[in-house]
Amino acid sequence: MITTVDAVYEDGKLVLQQPLPLPEHARVRVTIDSDLEREAWLRVSEESLKRVWENSSDDVFNDLLEK
Repeated sequence: MITTVDAVYEDGKLVLQQPLPLPEHARVRVTIDSDLEREAWLRVSEESLKRVWENSSDDVFNDLLEK
């Protein structure tokens, strides 16, 4: 079963925003998807895409499309 929940990292512990329907002492696997890391990747990706898509070399293709 895969369940996604939000949590806050406080004093070295993950504090869940809502209780989980799990028995006491259930073993789980935690995957960290940090907003900080996601934002950094999005920023780098956007910069890379701008370099690829916004360049004067593409004007040649625009000229061909107009003909």
